[in-house]
Amino acid sequence: MKPETSAASAPGGHPVRPFALGVLAGFLAALLAVGLLMKPLMLTTHASPYGVEETCQRLKASIEANGWRCPAIRDMNAAIAKEGLTLAAPVRIVELCKADYAQDVLETNPEVSTLMPCAFGVYEKDGRVYVTGLNTGLMGKLMGGNVARVMGGGVGADEKKILECLD
Repeated sequence: MKPETSAASAPGGHPVRPFALGVLAGFLAALLAVGLLMKPLMLTTHASPYGVEETCQRLKASIEANGWRCPAIRDMNAAIAKEGLTLAAPVRIVELCKADYAQDVLETNPEVSTLMPCAFGVYEKDGRVYVTGLNTGLMGKLMGGNVARVMGGGVGADEKKILECLD
């Protein structure tokens, strides 16, 4: 008696394997594409015509003029120097907070506290000064609900006004 051949023992292997490998390859390719495309979308960067210190002071003044608070300007070079390390170029973190926005978001989504206070990174790279911050509108959309309403609405609009000090 001749044994029956099944798909599993037929030449070429099991038909599910190529399908599963194709799905896995497609998933990995999509993940890589999202990772490469999302990074530039997650951050917004603006060139500053001023030096690092003047950029920080202009941001602080603009933050306060637009009804926000600037709890701190952190000198990352000094912080790292305390550990015996150095950075090749100046880096500062300019914090900003608006209590009513914070309350609105934290009442419904306290897990977002990891993103607070909001901050701009001010740094020198290739001889130029830049200001980078989270794309709050996109971050809000990704989180949805009340976070999208607050971050995509008032926060995003206010940040645009604050950054006008660099024009």
